Amino acid sequence: MGNPLGPLGPNLQEEANPNAIFGRDAITRGIAAGNNGDRIGVYGESVSNAGVDGHSQSGDGVRGLSASGDGVYGSGRRGVVGESDTYQGVFGKSRDNAGVVGESTHLHGIYGVCHNPNGAGVFATNDRGGFGVQAVSQDGTGLIAQGATGVIAQGDTGLLAKGGTLAARFEGDVEVTGDVRLVNADCAEDFDVLRPDQADAGTVMVLADEGALEPSTRAYDRRVAGVVSGAGAYRPGIILDRVGPRAHPHRRPVALVGKVYCKADATSAPIEIGDLLTTSPLPGHAMKAADPARAFGAVIGKALRPLPDGQGLIPVLVALQ
Repeated sequence: MGNPLGPLGPNLQEEANPNAIFGRDAITRGIAAGNNGDRIGVYGESVSNAGVDGHSQSGDGVRGLSASGDGVYGSGRRGVVGESDTYQGVFGKSRDNAGVVGESTHLHGIYGVCHNPNGAGVFATNDRGGFGVQAVSQDGTGLIAQGATGVIAQGDTGLLAKGGTLAARFEGDVEVTGDVRLVNADCAEDFDVLRPDQADAGTVMVLADEGALEPSTRAYDRRVAGVVSGAGAYRPGIILDRVGPRAHPHRRPVALVGKVYCKADATSAPIEIGDLLTTSPLPGHAMKAADPARAFGAVIGKALRPLPDGQGLIPVLVALQ
């Protein structure tokens, strides 16, 4: 069959060009076609070679524009192939939507391979202060990183993890070469409690049977174990032995060391800053340890704020002794 557009010329023989559409020009576009409606600007189809093959010395090999459809559409073993020795193989740009979208039914939406030990399989940057990479999964894991070092995070905040139930989980050892800074106040440990409806934050707790705790009920009780954490402005900085759901109905975090707000009773004696505190006859409350002989082994800690009379919530430095 002859060429309906005339001879191809001495250097481009019809038999030597198996492409459906082939254009080459050293200065401008090899093939230029446009359609402002919803039809196809250029359509190329080939059984065994490229449907459309575009080459340019200094511009774009193939550029497709469409007002309402696909600028470039490719179907085959590889839908679209882009190659360049010195620049991007494929470039995608959009003003109001994604520059490049990858979608797959059975494998990865976008798959990148790098053969340079100093490069990255996928590199993403944001020059307007947003995310470099954002990974979202509806029901699975947002991001999986594997390697000799799974994740390297650099910046003023190297790594920020947020979670509704659990922000981060580490399986294995954790090595820290700098300070571990906990912004909250006390070191607490979860305990099973008796009468949990009476063990709200700030309650003084004592040892009960089988390692459980219960609110204190008598003065100078040497079974004192600590104060339920979380009252007032203080929250636990670390919680030991936390198992199961975050808020277990029969367990409470009890402050063993550090600052905690505590229920206090100044009925028998006013409480001043620095006073040693012990258990009070008022359930779940602390009072001034006015009798040193009885206080040994029953001290909760030191008052950090005075309480002249009555009952109230005061900050206490927990130091059992």
